[in-house]
This record gives sequence, C-alpha cells and structure tokens, in this order.
Amino acid sequence: MQFTGSSSFPFHLKLIIVLLGTFCDADPRISEAGQVCGTNMTLPSIIIPQYTKEMQVITQLVSEHGWGSSYAVNSTDISIYALANCYQDLPPNDCVQCFLISCSKLPTCLPAVSGRVYLDGCFIRYDYYNFFGETTDSFKDKVNCSSSFGRAVTDSDQVALAAAAGNLIENVTKKAINESDGYAVGKLNGIYGLAQCWRTVSKQGCRECLDKASEAIKGCLPNRDARALMTGCYLRYSTHNFLIHHSQATNKGLSKGVIIVIVFAMIAFSMLFLFVAYVARKKSLKRKQECINLGKISNSYKRSSLNFKYENLEKATNYFDPSTIVGQGGNGSVYMGTLPNGKVVAVKRLFFNTRHWVDEFFNEVNLIHGIEHKNLVKLLGCSIEGPESLLVYEFVPNKSLDQYLDDKNKIKVLSWKERLHILVGTAEGLAFLHGGSDMKIIHRDIKSSNVLLDENFEAKIADFGLARCLEADKTHLSTGIAGTLGYMAPEYLVKGQLTEMADVYSYGVLVLEIVCGRKNISLADDDSGYLLQTVWKLYTTNQVTKALDPILKDDFSPEEVSKVLKVGLLCTQASVTLRPSMSDVVQMLTTFGQPIPEPCQPPFLRSSSSIKRFVSDTLSKLDESCISSAMHSSSDGPHIN
Repeated sequence: MQFTGSSSFPFHLKLIIVLLGTFCDADPRISEAGQVCGTNMTLPSIIIPQYTKEMQVITQLVSEHGWGSSYAVNSTDISIYALANCYQDLPPNDCVQCFLISCSKLPTCLPAVSGRVYLDGCFIRYDYYNFFGETTDSFKDKVNCSSSFGRAVTDSDQVALAAAAGNLIENVTKKAINESDGYAVGKLNGIYGLAQCWRTVSKQGCRECLDKASEAIKGCLPNRDARALMTGCYLRYSTHNFLIHHSQATNKGLSKGVIIVIVFAMIAFSMLFLFVAYVARKKSLKRKQECINLGKISNSYKRSSLNFKYENLEKATNYFDPSTIVGQGGNGSVYMGTLPNGKVVAVKRLFFNTRHWVDEFFNEVNLIHGIEHKNLVKLLGCSIEGPESLLVYEFVPNKSLDQYLDDKNKIKVLSWKERLHILVGTAEGLAFLHGGSDMKIIHRDIKSSNVLLDENFEAKIADFGLARCLEADKTHLSTGIAGTLGYMAPEYLVKGQLTEMADVYSYGVLVLEIVCGRKNISLADDDSGYLLQTVWKLYTTNQVTKALDPILKDDFSPEEVSKVLKVGLLCTQASVTLRPSMSDVVQMLTTFGQPIPEPCQPPFLRSSSSIKRFVSDTLSKLDESCISSAMHSSSDGPHIN
C-alpha cells in the first residue's frame, strides 16, 4: 500500500509536544548496532525530496503502529521505498524515540540510493527498489560480536555460556518463526535473547532469515553479546538483560538528555525539509533553462550530417561497455566504437548532471565542428536525442600524452625527436586556433592529458569543453576561472582576464614537462617540487640541459634542448607582453638560427611552501560565482571548472 503524509511541520510539532508530555523510564535502546550505506550515488537534489517525503510518512506510521512501510514512485527521477520497524518489546514512546534517533543517523548515507541503520531497539531502511519481501543479502548482512571473555574467565565458564546461548538462540528463533508477528524473547541460565522479523517479510521469509541469522550468530560464541543484522530480521543474545516489558513503565519523566536528542532530531529533520525544498526548486529552474538551451540546437542538428542516432552509437560501443573506455575526464567518459561502415570513432559520453554541460556541448559542437587542422582532433558529429548527450570524434589510437610522462603507468619512452615533433605539432594547432580561422579560439585547458597522439605520434589537441571565442574588437574576456592549476596563467588565475596568451603560458608549462619528463607542480616540501623554478635556476647558471629527462641519456642535441627550454621559459613570462605568440613559437622551434629573446624570471615565489600559500590564498579569494564546480583532483592536478 502506498501512504501519503500531511504537512511535515505541524505533525512534527505535535509529536514533540506529545513526547515531552509523556512519562516513561524504559530504555529506548538507541545504541547503534550497525549502519550500511549503498555505493550507488545520485544527485542530492534528486533523491532528497523523495527521501524526505517518505520519512514524513514513516514517522507518522511508526508513532501510530510501531512500524511502517511506504513508497513513492517518481517516473522521471528515482523511486524511494522505506521501512521502519521497532522491536516489539519496546513501549510505544520508546519506539518513537528510537526511531527518531535512527532518522538522525540515516541521512549520512545520502546521496547514496540506499541505506540501513540498526539500533538496539529499532531498524530503518530506504532503497530505490521494492525490498519489502527480502530476507537475506550475502553482501550486506553481517554479525557484530562484542564483549568477549577476559583471561580470568575459565574454559568451563566459556563452554557453559556457549551451550546456554546456543540453546537460547534456537529457542527464540523457533518461537519467533512460529509466531504470527515474527517476534520472540527468551532467557536461559542468565542469557537473554530476542528475535524479530520485519513486518513486511512473509512467514517463510522470516524462517529463512532467522535460520541464517541463527547460524551466523553462533560464530560469536562464547562472546557475551552478539547481534545478527540481517536484511529481513534481527537476532541478539546477551548476558546483560536488555529486554523491556511494558509493565516496567512508571510515572517518571523523560531524562533531559533524551528530550534534547528528540528536539534536535526533529529540528534537523525540519531543516533538511526546508533545504530540500530550496534545492529542488533551484534544480527545477536550472533544468528548465537547460532544456530551452538544448532545444535551440536540436532542430539545427537533427537533420544535418553531424547528427548520429543514439542507438547506432550505443551499439558501436557495445552498449557503453566499460572495456571500451579509452579516456576519462571531469565531464565525461570516452569510448572506442565501430560504426556499421567499419569506421572506428571515439564517443564522448557527457555526464548529464555536469553543472555546465550545456555550455560545454555548445563549445564542442557549435564552436569546433567547422574547424579542421592536422593537429586538432576532428569532431565528426553528435547525438542529442538519447538519454545523454554524445559527441563523436575521430579515433586517435596512441592515447594521451600524459600516459607517456607518468612514471607509474608509462606506456613507452618517447625519444627526443618524438618529443620535439609533439611540441611543434601542438604549437601549430594552437597557432591555428589563435589566428588560422575566421575567429580566435582560446582553448583554456592545454595540458598533457588533452594532447592526443595518433599512429604516427602526431599531436592532436582535444577537449574543447572550456574553449572560448575572442571577438576581433576585444582585447580580452572577463570570465569565470576554469582550467587546471599549474597550467593557468597568473593574470587569468588572479584577475579572470582571458586572452590567447593564457594558452601560451599553458603551452610553456607543457614544454617544460615534455622535455624534463615530469609534472610542473607537485607541491613537495622542498624547492625541487616546482619544475618551472628548477628549470629557471639551471638556466641562470648555464646548466639548463641538466633539466632534460635523464631517461633520454645521450639521445639528444644539447643545442636543441637548450633552445626548446628557453622557448618554454619565454612562454611562461609573468608579463603578457613578453610572451611570444604561438605563430612566433612555431618559427622559433622550426627555423634554424631564429633569434629567441632572453626570458625574465617566471612568475613563481621563492620556495615551494610559498607556492602552496599562493595557490591556497588565490583559491580562497576566488568569487564562488565564478567557479562552476568544486575543485576535484585529476591526474594533472587540481582542476577548476
């Protein structure tokens, strides 16, 4: 049966008044026996409204009946099923108290789509599917053994307790199975036991659950106390008399501590409800705007040559088989797929819940699809009709450059000739973006993981989700900060002023990484943690070739290494006016005898500890409205998007 609840606030206030005016000294048994949270996560704004609605219904049912089950079906997002069950020896008011404490613990599982809390007096669970008839779960069922004997206890005492507890377990289990309500308590030679099946479990299911619980809990013997926390039931034995009888109720009032816990639990629940209402409203407005934006491009591409059918791409990737994943980024996974005509492609599957996924889709499709260059990954098309947005690119077989620089997962050692060829190709691709077409495009996220290598180790710049177009009549863009720390130009990171020189700075960092064979910024405790600083020190002492990746040994030209590192330092100048354009960089790298200006000291501080403070202070000053999502770790360092 599906239950519907009334407004949460009035009911909660009534419940608090009733609880505070009720008298009972029985122990509600609120100690936590165990908690299990699922691993499948979803957006808080999706699951919390459903979760809150179900907790309102369950609260009222438990206060009236001592247990309750409910579900709400939402065809667009997620369905939530919920169950709460007090153990039958608890008086009604103690049952409500126990339930409220379990309610305060359960939200720690969110935004996981499932969670369970076992207290010594009650059980609560929510999940995204109908679990009401479930009895056992080999992955989540567990037994808690506690209070083992000390050394002073004799072997005969242990044997006696084990025998008594074993008999008691069998007795209460059989009794609970035979009772219509699936509940039984017992006492034998100073051992106390309780068995309880959830009210949603059938009699046969109760038998299956308690049989498994009985066998599992016997593994704790001769411990003094143990609990079997099963999917469909609960079983406990103890040398401590934890059982409660209704006749124990007296006219003593609730303790101050219990009253405080109840009040705070209800306040927290009400605050959660208000928060959910705000988040759900905000999310609804955002989704509505995203649908409008997506609709603007739907008609344009639905009948064009850029349009791919979702079903065809799904089949091409073997239904997005994880084994076909060739790349992973902050905004989506990339799969290798084979089209019906035999053509191998790369399919980028955008995470639908990325905060600015619509903006990134516009960039990838509207901004890049008409641009072709040998050093840019070619966009073949897209799909916007399926459950998520897909982008289709030419397939680049030799993966990304960062996998050739990673010490732990290095695919192969790149020769000096290959490294120089990659640097020249990347420079040519950027030069084309900055001035080789009708518009000036700033990539904003040049780094080793966004440079792919084809079968001939030709560099191809990829991932244009953060790219921006700079109009001819503008000197710069003022925009939100986005990119990867360690590659971001100082004027952009601090002031938000974006020009093509931000890409030049990122390229300069990439030059140093490729030549030296390690990442720019590791923030180690010593000065060697910052690659740009290390190269500059060697340059000022005429030892710059010592920065070269030692794995290359003698397979290089010292003059070329010195020239390339000098170009890298020149690209990373603090002053924008001192950095060369990417077309100038191409000339410097490819033309023999091309003069290269002397670089000045790059924009870093004197030690790695000061670099840490600089990064920390800069991030703390960034306006939150300019940051499209929280920082998250990537293989290239902290990424801001």
